[in-house]
Amino acid sequence: MNELIIPYLLTVVFVSFVINLVIALYGIFARPTLVKKIIALTIFSDSLNSLAIFVGYRVVSGRVPAPPVVVNYTSPQGPAQLAKVAVDPLPQALVLTAIVIGLAVTLFMVKVTMQVHRVYGTTSVRKLERIEYVNKEEKSEGVVE
Repeated sequence: MNELIIPYLLTVVFVSFVINLVIALYGIFARPTLVKKIIALTIFSDSLNSLAIFVGYRVVSGRVPAPPVVVNYTSPQGPAQLAKVAVDPLPQALVLTAIVIGLAVTLFMVKVTMQVHRVYGTTSVRKLERIEYVNKEEKSEGVVE
């Protein structure tokens, strides 16, 4: 029974990551306000980070995956045994870097959104497009040829 439930649970987790990514993409492209787009982009990046950790996970039959540390230095089988059960640390390191960069980008987007709201009085993309269209019309009417 245990052999059947672990692949099932891993499949459920993977499918939930994919569904979360699709919902976040919908929020990025379909939501009209910049704040909702920032929230959806944050959810998207967090889902991708979780998916990267999930891909780096290794299922070891009958054992829990071990951290990538050699604990038996005296035996020549120590590194070989570690290679069989250890989780790859590269996805974890990449995710840590992505989290830091994502935080900086999110803070930058929040600051830009605050500035847009201060200048234009709205964060709606549709209203901002109308404001930009009106500004272009006024500039083109003011040009004397």
